[in-house]
Amino acid sequence: MIDKYEIVIGCEIHTQLLTKTKAFCACENKYGGMPDTRVCPVCLGLPGAMPRISKGYVELGAVAGQALNCNIARFTKFDRKHYFYPDLAKGYQITQYDIPLCTDGYVDLPLSHYPKDEQPGGEKHRSKNFKGEDCIIDGKYRRVRVERIHLEEDVGKSLHLAGNHSYIDYNRCGTPLIEIVTKPDMTSPEEAALFMQTVQEILRYIKVTNGNLEEGNMRCDANINLNVWEDGKLYHTPISEIKNLNSFRAIKDACAYEAKRQLQEFIDDRQEFNAGFKVTMGWDEEKGQTVVQRTKNSFVDYRFVVEPDIKPFTVSEELIASAKSKVGELPEAKRTRFKKEFGLSDFDVETLTSTKDLSLWFEEAAGKSKSAKRTANLILSELLAVVNENKQTINDVTITPEHIAELSNALEEGKITSKQGKDVFTQMLETNKMPSVIIKENGFEVVSDSGEIDKIVQEVLAANPKAVEDFKAGKTNAVGWLMGQVMKMSKGKANPKQATEILNKYLGQM
Repeated sequence: MIDKYEIVIGCEIHTQLLTKTKAFCACENKYGGMPDTRVCPVCLGLPGAMPRISKGYVELGAVAGQALNCNIARFTKFDRKHYFYPDLAKGYQITQYDIPLCTDGYVDLPLSHYPKDEQPGGEKHRSKNFKGEDCIIDGKYRRVRVERIHLEEDVGKSLHLAGNHSYIDYNRCGTPLIEIVTKPDMTSPEEAALFMQTVQEILRYIKVTNGNLEEGNMRCDANINLNVWEDGKLYHTPISEIKNLNSFRAIKDACAYEAKRQLQEFIDDRQEFNAGFKVTMGWDEEKGQTVVQRTKNSFVDYRFVVEPDIKPFTVSEELIASAKSKVGELPEAKRTRFKKEFGLSDFDVETLTSTKDLSLWFEEAAGKSKSAKRTANLILSELLAVVNENKQTINDVTITPEHIAELSNALEEGKITSKQGKDVFTQMLETNKMPSVIIKENGFEVVSDSGEIDKIVQEVLAANPKAVEDFKAGKTNAVGWLMGQVMKMSKGKANPKQATEILNKYLGQM
């Protein structure tokens, strides 16, 4: 009888890099376009063609390694991995085998990002990894170890069209990739999805990739099996590698289905782990099932050899230092600082740090305003509503952080009312004028002269005796109505706080 079981997941994330050219030739590195228009003898693997390493390719790989807390190799090389596949033009892939560029890193997943029903550190998520090291860091994070990040080139793309015809688009051949390989530290499908989401966020922040899953910029192979305890004895199920998962939902759903399938297979057929055996699975999203693509010996002979056309090379200290300088402040550190420095809520900082460009835009505006909280509210409630409606990014807006800061200050100082603030914001977007100009042109300046406001309040009370009598009779809504008349008579210019205080003073004397 099965006592319990535990899910074990390791990920291999393939990520295309944002270099101008392909990894080993001068062809443009760009997504899409007319098939087979960005190819040359090198990326097609034609006889006599000689690959050359792009320096930017190695540097972006090192930037990614620094961001994921890896050690960067001072000496490395490229290798040939031989296998046959229709979209592999050369019959081998240039990759890195035994001396990868980056090793021994980690990614810390914030416990606050886990689903509510997940309990990191509890029975479902081990508090220690298989090496016996603590997984829970500072009581706030769960650590997933990165075994290696190696450089390799992407392959072409198979196009399966109607009429049982298949074609190959070789534009993608030679696109620079990094492959991020983790230790088997993840213990739930949700955690695997969170890991990829966190890696995507980090790599986008440091601008090494677009990270668009729908375009194939990032894709994940999930290796999954189970630890099963039966009658006090521990068993391991065979490893399944689920290939080419291109959404967070696909990672979660595929791993969840495969875990149930493996458990049932263990119950029915006593399938156990074999170090030399792995099942390659695909994910049928329509059916919600994993499907067997092939079984293979994990020690299959890829005939790895050192790439003879590219010499082993050293990575300079200057390149490593340059890569480190390009990492900058990562999203989790920025969220922590924003909460502490600006007193923002978890929701506010999650949104404002969703992209690096937005976080920098906000920080510039906050630095020029008297209230970071009010500035954040303007961006969250007003500016992002327009950005999202128009399907833009923060870089597409024509107003600047100075516009928002000036509007925030006008509201904070009581120069305009919140209603006028909305009008100023609308005109600001339409005309690109600064708030101070719009306020002056429209005569929006708030009246803060106590004597003038006092006079308006007295006139309103004299003109509306019935409302005053209603107030005396206990009808408290009369106060709001009278306040509305004060604002109407002042043409919306009376300082609301002062007007309320003066109105309450007179009513209190009645």
